[in-house]
Amino acid sequence: MKILKELRRTIGRNVDYGKNSNRNYKDEPGNVENSFAEMKAKIKAINSKLNNAEKQVIDQEDRITEITQSAHQMERQMKKKNESNKRDLWDNIKCDNLHIIGIPKGDERRKEFNNVFEEMMAENLPNLKKGTDIQVQEIQRVPSKMNPNRSIPRHIITKMAKVKYYESNL
Repeated sequence: MKILKELRRTIGRNVDYGKNSNRNYKDEPGNVENSFAEMKAKIKAINSKLNNAEKQVIDQEDRITEITQSAHQMERQMKKKNESNKRDLWDNIKCDNLHIIGIPKGDERRKEFNNVFEEMMAENLPNLKKGTDIQVQEIQRVPSKMNPNRSIPRHIITKMAKVKYYESNL
């Protein structure tokens, strides 16, 4: 009997709970619709934040590519400038055995540099030419140092491979 009384009490409690929960369910459809609307709004907000983040990432990637491209371009310009500076320095420090100054432009067009050098050696130093074995290693035409754009006679730098007395006064 005690068991029956306890059973009736628990059944009564369950019925009361069911009635209360039924009332809650009747009140909840509006709440459920509100919660769906809230969830949609939250999802839209999250999506907009995600889209903004994606745009920022794309902008940052574009900026990184621009920076790397400008860095590569700057590096190329620096290499060109360094090569030019190196060439200028080498032209200034180039060790030459003989520096012929004041060759008119017409002469060098008609004759090769070797022939100009041979003629000058034969005219000015006939004895030195016969006594030594002169081999020309390199001959080049160089603009004057002061103003390379100016139309004046150019210099010829001659580098000889083997000359016994190249330090003597020519």
